[in-house]
Amino acid sequence: MSLNALKIGKYTIEYPIVQGGMGLGISWDKLAGTVSLEGGLGVISSVGTGYYENTHFSKKNINTRPFETENFYSKTALTAIVENARKICGSKPLAMNILYAINDYERVIKDSCEAGVNIIITGAGLPTNMPEFTADYPDVALVPIVSSAKALKIICKRWTQRYNRLPDAIVVEGPLSGGHQGFTYEQCSQEEYQLENLIAPIKEEIKAWGDFPLIAAGGIWDRSDIDKMIALGADGVQMGTRFIGTHECDADKNFKEVLLKAQKEDIQLFKSPVGYPARGVRTNLIRMVEKREGPAIRCISNCVSPCHRGQEAKAVGYCIADSLSDAYMGKLETGLFFTGANGFKLNEIISVKELIAKLVHGEAN
Repeated sequence: MSLNALKIGKYTIEYPIVQGGMGLGISWDKLAGTVSLEGGLGVISSVGTGYYENTHFSKKNINTRPFETENFYSKTALTAIVENARKICGSKPLAMNILYAINDYERVIKDSCEAGVNIIITGAGLPTNMPEFTADYPDVALVPIVSSAKALKIICKRWTQRYNRLPDAIVVEGPLSGGHQGFTYEQCSQEEYQLENLIAPIKEEIKAWGDFPLIAAGGIWDRSDIDKMIALGADGVQMGTRFIGTHECDADKNFKEVLLKAQKEDIQLFKSPVGYPARGVRTNLIRMVEKREGPAIRCISNCVSPCHRGQEAKAVGYCIADSLSDAYMGKLETGLFFTGANGFKLNEIISVKELIAKLVHGEAN
C-alpha cells in the first residue's frame, strides 16, 4: 500500500510523515530542513533558540545561558535557523513548533511567520487565540495539538466564533510520546487514553466542524505503525524520537548515544516544572533530583509561564531550560534527555534519507 500525500492548508507534503518538533535544539535547521527536502514535513522547535550556534545570537547571557525570555527565544536566531533550513529544503513546506505555555507566545508566532515558515504547530495548552497572531499571514497553516475530542471542540468553537476559521490540521498526541504529556500520570497508563482509542472520537468531532486532516502522534516507530494509524482513520503521522537517530539531528552525539544505550526500563515519566508529566531517559540528573542534589536553580532564561519564575522548578528539583540545553550540548551529568516510550528501540544512526525510505517502503526489522 502506498502512502498518500498529506494536505495541510495550502501545502502538500509528499509523504504523510511529520517530524516532531523537539526542543531544545534537537530539531533545528539541519534536521527539519533535511526532512522537508526528503518529502516529509520538517518541524523546527522554537524552544531555546538563543542557544543556537553557542548563544551567538543572544544579546545577553549569564553563565553562558541566554538571559530572560527575549534572549532565550531569540528572534535573530530563529530567523537564522529558518534561513539555514531553507538552504537545505528550498521552497518545500517547513513548520515551526511553538509551545502555548511559553512566555512570549504571541511574539514567537509573529517571528516565525516573519521568518517564512509555512505551518505552525502548537501544543502544551489550548491555543484558543492562535489565529489572532497570524492574521497578517493568512497563508500560514495552523495546527493545534490535542489529546481529546473535548479539547478540539473548544478550539473549533472559539476559532469559528472569533476568527471565522478552523484548524488546517490537528495533531492527536497519545501518551507514549517523548517530552511533556497532555495527560495526568494515571491517564498515561489507562486504556481509554491510548492513541489508538483517541482517533475515532476525535474524527467524529472533526466531522461536526468540517473536514481537516488528523495526524496521529506518540509511540509511532515504523511503517507498520503508520499503516495501523491510517487504518484507524489518521491522515498522517508525527514521529519525533525516531528522527533523533539520524546524522542530521541537531543534538550532540552524546544525546544520541544516551538513546542508543537506553533500555526499556530506563525510559520513564517524571515531574516537570511545566506542570505536565514528562517522558525521558533516567540519567544522572534524575538520580540527583531524587536525592535533592540537583543543580542550582536560578531561572536565568524565564522560559515558560507555568513555572512561575522558577518556583515550580525549585519544587520539582531542576530547571527545564537549563536541563534541556545541557542535553542538547551533550552534558551527561546535568542533561535532561527526552524520548518517546519506544526510544529503547533505537539501535543505529542513519541518514534522514534512509529513514524516510524505510518508513515509506517498509523495513526488515
